[in-house]
Amino acid sequence: MIEQKIVPHLWFNQQAIEGAQFYTSIFPDSKVINVSTIQDTPSGESKLVSFNLAGYSFMAINGGPHFQFNPSISFFVNFDSSRDEYARENLDQLWEKLSQGGTPLMPLQEYSFSKRYGWIQDKYGLTWQLILTNPDGEERPFIVPSLMYVQDVCGKAEEASDFYLSIFNESRRGEMARYPAGMEPDKEGTLMFTDFMLEKQWFAAMDSAQSHNYKFNEGVSLLVQCENQGEIDYYWEKLSSDPKAEQCGWLKDKYGLSWQIWPVIMGEMMANSTNDEMKRLTKAFLQMKKLDIEKLKEAYQSKG
Repeated sequence: MIEQKIVPHLWFNQQAIEGAQFYTSIFPDSKVINVSTIQDTPSGESKLVSFNLAGYSFMAINGGPHFQFNPSISFFVNFDSSRDEYARENLDQLWEKLSQGGTPLMPLQEYSFSKRYGWIQDKYGLTWQLILTNPDGEERPFIVPSLMYVQDVCGKAEEASDFYLSIFNESRRGEMARYPAGMEPDKEGTLMFTDFMLEKQWFAAMDSAQSHNYKFNEGVSLLVQCENQGEIDYYWEKLSSDPKAEQCGWLKDKYGLSWQIWPVIMGEMMANSTNDEMKRLTKAFLQMKKLDIEKLKEAYQSKG
């Protein structure tokens, strides 16, 4: 079985390898797993990188200048003093490294919800929320992707997370905190914070009615690793809501979030391919919307 069903996928212009090397150098227990080269894409030659940060899987691609990261999807990094006696010092060290060329969105300091918290946009534009967690609560993983519902989907964080909980297995709601009255422009009852588990993985979500000049885009997508065509068909049918956004295994759901419905065997073929095999595979998947495992295998194995 796949250890991590849902993998955050980061779209870089041309810095995927550099970014992966930077992150793996500053996070503990981290490494680059694999680099594949995809040729003849609309953006030219692309590098696809798989890497782990503290045991949590990410993928990244050089996809050209089409999408930029923004704070609508960020990553919580939970420092728990009950598990790490140097949690605060380690938090401060990571903040320092992410600050190099970066921009703080919320300064590192004490807040009502944490003794030490800060939100930082790093030099690549990716955003991280570093937090000293309350050890009395239920334990959370070190890294948790966080979704912020803004603009036309503000107020939809609860509905969206219910929707995802209905689709994925081994799922449940965790914490939930609502905005009280008097926090305008945020509307009373909308979600200040929730977290929830999909496929045994934690995610967080919140609404924000502040004036943000960004929303979900393809800069960060969630890649669902599928074992067979039945799973691909299932997630595609459940999640896709915009036919114009369907391309090469990518789709957008009704909240604007980008997903990739991706066969595990595709990663295996890419990791072990010759140049010719990769060219045939790339040509095949660039012509598809929903990925077809049999046709991909056929193209990969074709001798003609």
